[in-house]
Amino acid sequence: MSEAGTARTYNQRHIPRKYTPGGPRVSIYVSWSYPAEAGRDPAELDDRFSTMTEVRRVAWPAYEDPEWSDPYRFQQGIAGSLELFFRAWVPFQEFVEEVTGHPVPVYQRTDQAGFFTPLDERVLDDTDVLFVFGLDHAVTGQEAAPGETEALRAFLRREDACLVLGPHHDVGASDDLKIREMEYRHHGDPLVPRRQRFATYVRGLMRGLEVPVINRYGLRPAVREGKGIAPLSTVRDLDPKGWLDGVTHFNFHLHLPHYDVTTDAPDTVRVLARQPIDMSRPHPFTEAGNTEFAMFLWLPPGGERAGDLLLADSTIFSSLFGGDESLRNFWRNLVSP
Repeated sequence: MSEAGTARTYNQRHIPRKYTPGGPRVSIYVSWSYPAEAGRDPAELDDRFSTMTEVRRVAWPAYEDPEWSDPYRFQQGIAGSLELFFRAWVPFQEFVEEVTGHPVPVYQRTDQAGFFTPLDERVLDDTDVLFVFGLDHAVTGQEAAPGETEALRAFLRREDACLVLGPHHDVGASDDLKIREMEYRHHGDPLVPRRQRFATYVRGLMRGLEVPVINRYGLRPAVREGKGIAPLSTVRDLDPKGWLDGVTHFNFHLHLPHYDVTTDAPDTVRVLARQPIDMSRPHPFTEAGNTEFAMFLWLPPGGERAGDLLLADSTIFSSLFGGDESLRNFWRNLVSP
């Protein structure tokens, strides 16, 4: 086994960190197959990431510096857009390392070189707080193996363990093309196709761990007087651990998933934060009478699970979508001893 790079590289595979007293060891696991995502046909309209050329066209002139636009320096296909994710996670990694004293590795289910890293004890034995970013398109068929679910069950038997699941949005699930178009007009992001369904892998983990939640839609948050995301609606009485201490809002992203709780069992899932929706743009979810969507959830320890299980979208940890002291307070709350 050889070292794949520094602590912030995205090729890191099972490189044990020396345990030192202090903050928890934090790891990020990205559920995609990089080759499957990068190899999607750009001629396909749905269920793929944008090419870097499409990003440059839509965001012009933000990426016209040669650092981004020169094909000899930065990939211009889908792979280029994937590389933006890795760059955008670095501020979160650096912040967490400053808080905890430990570097933060990023694992991919299948990386650029085709190396497959299952989510098992080789990752979990070296981790106290694990973020699973559910960014695999459903068409790539990333399925959670039973052994991975069992490894996570064992991980969550530890009192010091915390698992943060982040299944991304599910846009265009309906077969009705008019509904797909309504969803698209609601979020208003030209880089997102009419159908973009994510997180088969994390959905499988949630079924295996008996997490009664499913990611739905891609909803546009409301803003405050034309600038800045609207404050969260929170229930502080349900948050004895202080996950949201000093937190009034996250960052703005055009299409966020609603974490739909699918059980009526009391206190199984606590919805700690809801996000107001931009009501100026119709959507099937708002037409059903909803004005907010579930944004941050906590499953308190219970039964054989001694650790905490949280749900929060991966965009909250990306600098692509901004951030301020409120967001950094949230990061700190998740990884502080």
